[in-house]
Amino acid sequence: MATAYRTYINGEWLDTGRSLEVHNKFSGAVFATVATVDAAQTAAAIDAAAAAFATFRKYPAHRRAQILERTAELILERGEEIAAIICQEAGKAWKFSMNEVQRSAETFKFAAEEAKRLHGETIPVDASCFGENRVGYFIKEPIGVIGAITPFNFPLNLVAHKVAPAIAAGNTVVLKPASSTPISSIILAEIMALAGLPKGVLNVTVGSGGTVGDAIVLNPKCKKITFTGSPGVGEQIMKKAGIKKVTLELGNNSATLIEADADLEKAAARCVVSAFSNSGQVCISLQRIYVNRACLERFTELFLAKVKQLKVGDPLDRDCDVGPMIDAGELARIDGWVKEAVAQGAVLACGGQADGMVYPPTVLTNVTEEMKVMCLETFAPVVSIVPYDDFTTALECVNSSDFGLQAGVYTNDINKALQAVDDLDVGGVMINDTATFRVDHLPYGGNKLSGLGREGVRFALEDMTNIKMVMINRN
Repeated sequence: MATAYRTYINGEWLDTGRSLEVHNKFSGAVFATVATVDAAQTAAAIDAAAAAFATFRKYPAHRRAQILERTAELILERGEEIAAIICQEAGKAWKFSMNEVQRSAETFKFAAEEAKRLHGETIPVDASCFGENRVGYFIKEPIGVIGAITPFNFPLNLVAHKVAPAIAAGNTVVLKPASSTPISSIILAEIMALAGLPKGVLNVTVGSGGTVGDAIVLNPKCKKITFTGSPGVGEQIMKKAGIKKVTLELGNNSATLIEADADLEKAAARCVVSAFSNSGQVCISLQRIYVNRACLERFTELFLAKVKQLKVGDPLDRDCDVGPMIDAGELARIDGWVKEAVAQGAVLACGGQADGMVYPPTVLTNVTEEMKVMCLETFAPVVSIVPYDDFTTALECVNSSDFGLQAGVYTNDINKALQAVDDLDVGGVMINDTATFRVDHLPYGGNKLSGLGREGVRFALEDMTNIKMVMINRN
């Protein structure tokens, strides 16, 4: 029997008369239904958030912090329940679903702390000859209703990265979760209501991008849009949003360089996790591994041996490493890309044959930079190994991408590490780690087609405020 979930608007649980089915991504079975909204109900949610903002913007920092801290506690209390939901609706293996629960709780804890740190500063007005006998300072104020549009691959933590800093700053939120993974957001709304969040501060609107997403982006009462998803949708949001703040977390085709002086055992083990966790459906998932030719044979041997140890199958299996793709369309897409690469000369070192909804860990060699698996975002458990002879040339290969989110470099040569920091056109450089490393209080975001702005609680919070300058004339 499928569980029926209602949507949450203005502190009320609503059955809208319409619903969508949520499928277990491994079995295909319908395990839940969720009430959906139309454009008018989305507008009502935005109106509710705008009305709530008038009061919530004045909530003292310690009260906002208490709500966020309690949210973190309740997430952990319901951790196994939420992880099981993520396994089913997102197809994420149990171990990574539990990691997401723990990270989400930590994200809310960081937000609770940042709520108490939000402040302005004094300005030395008399630094100007026109500013004598004046005192100046600025404060940071919440901007209003935040429209948050989130993806399927981290259905709780990427929601947390938008909701938690918004509330920490005193804003209100209209949230549109991905239609394939809406249940985590519904549970979060339940938790935040129990944690004491006033009605109207968080509203969950489930529905299509063309209906709900556009209604959020186009509404002038939404003062900021924060979106995680594809570059194509991000570009459309920029065109439609008008004069308002926009943060875009978009795509990538993450690369990591392996120098011959690196600890190859550690590098290979980390690269395997980074390439195949969540079936490679992570925007910083490792996609391109550039390996110094001097250690190519040894690294490849170690890497493939560890790939073949991965357990593939039902994400609810506690030993599973790689679960299903999010849907049949994505499975067919990546299968086509791999077959195309092989037809163009790439060599399959392992994988490449779907089993039901699971695409196995797939490793390609003899690839070229023009192949889709190299120059586009695979967003799948597919990684390519590419040899290089010159470190500077390898850095140039990383930079040749249209994306620039994060990159990794394994080396014990400090000069090469610092050269990578200087030369790589990305939002984050991970030394002696892969492009996939992230913890939730770091600034996170990319250059080029990888996006606009930065997340990470403190940095997202800053962009969810406006500066108000105060000047006192003492004359």
